[in-house]
Amino acid sequence: MLDDFLVRAMVAGIGVALVACPLGCFIVWRRMAYFGDTTAHAALLGVALGILTGVGPTAGVFVITVVVALLLVLFLRIARVAGDTVLGILSHAALSIGLVVLAFMTWVRVDLVGYLFGDVLAVGRSDVYTVIGGAAVVLAVLAAIWRPLVAATVDRDLAKAEGVNVAVMEVVYVLLIAVVVAISMKIVGILLITSLLIIPAAAARGFSRTPERMAVLAAVIGVMAVAGGLGASLRWDTPAGPSIVVAAFALFLVSAAVATALAGARHGNALRGR
Repeated sequence: MLDDFLVRAMVAGIGVALVACPLGCFIVWRRMAYFGDTTAHAALLGVALGILTGVGPTAGVFVITVVVALLLVLFLRIARVAGDTVLGILSHAALSIGLVVLAFMTWVRVDLVGYLFGDVLAVGRSDVYTVIGGAAVVLAVLAAIWRPLVAATVDRDLAKAEGVNVAVMEVVYVLLIAVVVAISMKIVGILLITSLLIIPAAAARGFSRTPERMAVLAAVIGVMAVAGGLGASLRWDTPAGPSIVVAAFALFLVSAAVATALAGARHGNALRGR
């Protein structure tokens, strides 16, 4: 079954969507869209150090993404600057350091475009198994911490009063993001993973009254974006990763139009009911 490259691409892309989109809901709820960019940019440094040390790009991405995410949590607690400023500093610093390290590695030929934008059509069977395994672990952990994580996202102080260890929830969450970035790198690329984290979640928000429904809808929209993007890539010979993001953006526009129309219809019915 996994001998066909299109089947491998579809399975890997759907696996990434199913895990990235529910996690992305928390980024949308916390209004921390730049957080995804920061962890994704840090991944390039992880690629460079993974190749340099011989542990491999995926392991390097996971380690560096975790380190940067933990630094973010620490700086937000002790720094006297706004959160978006800290995110901007870490994001561009990690990206620039990664590019500098790669520039010094003249003895290694690195496919920078592949890491930045991904190549889902080139994934092998081992990549598919990595995505499936990583996604299963992340979803299991997310299901286990769902309620306390939602509580910590809605109101930190109230969550603390209810006995939720907010600091632990934040650390576990950034670890899950690190895993998603690491397993998604070859699918949609370092620079595009943020889009898959945010766009489906934003598209689902207008149709969701509960966190659980928004997470499910976001995952469905993400899967639709993967299928549509891969179909467009094969039909018009466009890059697969960017095509998936464009498909997600198109679904966002459709969802925004439908949500606006429904809101207008409800408002009109309410006025007539008076």
